[in-house]
Amino acid sequence: MKIIKTSGYQDLSKKAAIFIAAQMIHNPRSTLGLATGSTPEGVYAELAALRIGGVIDFADITTFNLDEYYGLPPFHPRSYRYYMREKLFQYVNIKEENIHIPDGSTDDAAAECARYEKAIRKAGGIDLQLLGIGRNGHIGFNEPSDSFARETYLVDLTEDTLEANARFFAKGEEMPKKAISMGINTIMQARGILLIACGEDKKEALRRMIEEPVTPMAPASVLQFHRHATIMYCD
Repeated sequence: MKIIKTSGYQDLSKKAAIFIAAQMIHNPRSTLGLATGSTPEGVYAELAALRIGGVIDFADITTFNLDEYYGLPPFHPRSYRYYMREKLFQYVNIKEENIHIPDGSTDDAAAECARYEKAIRKAGGIDLQLLGIGRNGHIGFNEPSDSFARETYLVDLTEDTLEANARFFAKGEEMPKKAISMGINTIMQARGILLIACGEDKKEALRRMIEEPVTPMAPASVLQFHRHATIMYCD
């Protein structure tokens, strides 16, 4: 695990974008795993700028998102498909057929999870997976638990996660209580991992991830076992 401290959120965003861009330049047909939330927004803005400047090209890039709220249609403004379009995809030349996000509107979650896993395998796996980290140490929507989830599955979100994500929903708007998420095993099979974090509220989760023994009660701690995991953070 390589740990890089940055000087602030803008520096974090630039360096993380450069890290991802290097992967894309090295392999223009890369498969990227993408994350959502507030922390990656700056990274996506920097990647869009690099594309506009002609530094990187998304024409042959394939993406798989970590997760999606269960029960939200793709066009819903709180869905992660909508988020990705607004924050990145509308600014770059990625092909629609190369974008993969779990279908949160499905009536058969088990079938959708199996389909998503199969699609990742068919693409040859993920070359570089971008991650954030929750206050409770979750990555994707893998919540603290008695065991590590293996593959893509339907998750019951914890109260801590619901509280942390409530800011993305309007007052009085009901927030989904479940999500479809890549499992820990799926994440760990990525050939490279980049986790980004910033802010006082993430310090304890980062400390547990880096300093304490690996445990499913702190899901991100499993990254200690990954050969090519990089952690970028700022205070």
